[in-house]
Amino acid sequence: MGAVKEPRALQIFNTVGSSVNENPTPRRFTATAPLTGRLRVPGDKSISHRSVMLGAMAVGETRVTGLLEGEDVMATAAAMRAMGAHVEKTGAEWRIHGVGVGGLLQPDSALEMGNSGTSTRLLIGLIASHAITANFTGDASLSKRPMGRVIDPLSAMGATFTTSPGGTLPLMMTGAEPAVPISYQLPVASAQVKSAIMLAGLNTLGITTVIEPVPTRDHSERMLRGFGAQVDVGEEAGERVIRVHGQAELTPQRIEVPGDPSSAAFFMVAASLIEGSDLLIENVGLNPTRAGLVEVLREMGANIEETNAREVGGEPVADLRVRHAELRGIDVDPAVAPSMIDEFPVLFVAAALANGRTVTRGLDELRVKESDRLSAMATALTAAGARVEETADGLIIDGSGGEPLRGTIGAPVITHLDHRIAMSMAIAGLVTKEGVEIDDTRPIATSFPAFEALLDEAMT
Repeated sequence: MGAVKEPRALQIFNTVGSSVNENPTPRRFTATAPLTGRLRVPGDKSISHRSVMLGAMAVGETRVTGLLEGEDVMATAAAMRAMGAHVEKTGAEWRIHGVGVGGLLQPDSALEMGNSGTSTRLLIGLIASHAITANFTGDASLSKRPMGRVIDPLSAMGATFTTSPGGTLPLMMTGAEPAVPISYQLPVASAQVKSAIMLAGLNTLGITTVIEPVPTRDHSERMLRGFGAQVDVGEEAGERVIRVHGQAELTPQRIEVPGDPSSAAFFMVAASLIEGSDLLIENVGLNPTRAGLVEVLREMGANIEETNAREVGGEPVADLRVRHAELRGIDVDPAVAPSMIDEFPVLFVAAALANGRTVTRGLDELRVKESDRLSAMATALTAAGARVEETADGLIIDGSGGEPLRGTIGAPVITHLDHRIAMSMAIAGLVTKEGVEIDDTRPIATSFPAFEALLDEAMT
């Protein structure tokens, strides 16, 4: 696997973070009332990560409002501080004083990534073209996730890696000096892998090229251009080709982070399913590479209206009014998967209550997220009374026709320390007779600390 070496002296790594395994906080979610009023979800996680990273690579002060303050983004902020950037909050604004491209410093200790796969893969890319060595550690869930898909191309650029068995964290990497530009065709669509290579290309002399079989979320391309990097995007032979010109000089920016569509997804599904709901979700980012769930829900019959459409920092944004509607099962086009890959767990909940059969395919990526989300959701929904068949690359769900599911009785749903499984099954609990108990709500804080409070508020 590229320049991966045999694991050696893994005791040099600090212990894998495992605080989330201690003292779990279970909760039973039950139906109470329709979702009404208005709410605003936290800032987009993908854009928040990139705001901090690119702000740290610019010379001067970048100011960010609406930054998601979940544990994942805070892990990114802590890592950038460890490598020389100043990242601090002043009032409602985050201020980032960068070190410039090529200016990252050797961290004094391991970079603790918690549960954040995005932090890990993007930072590995960013550091890969710097002459520093970094140790990456994470919690028990993150430490099961394979890193080979970023290690392979970054090894070709000259970085070297020592991993745990199976290519997982704890992981030590030494960046290349100098890094070599590459042209890399992604074997599977992955915005994280694409972004890791692009970030490595920032400090690499020459042009680094990434070829996508299908388009993935394009926040990195948009934001790199906004910071002043030269990024060329085109299509060749039916594939999307991105070229990053290295030795870039990034200029500081003012960024307003739109609401995260992945967080809004839970409320869109809940309001669609619960009779009497009429909910306005404000300031939702609707980047075309991220908005697949809105279109899929509409295809299922959802009543979702966009109002106050506008552009914020180069990203399309709107308020979404969602009202209860009877949903129908559909055959979900696999081509839509990259634009809603994180939203499939809660889409499965919608399918479990729809009229007829919903078929999903091409979701292999869900097996290597914070958990195997296909298996985890199939097990959890079945325990709640849904009719689910798991296939190699998707789920087939026969909906209840709008009738509440039974809910869970006895043992709680196992969320596998996965925040999206926890939130999806919390929404499922709202459309059951007995409710759904999940084993631990604390992983939710990795991406959506206010989830429970907003959900409770919308139902009062």
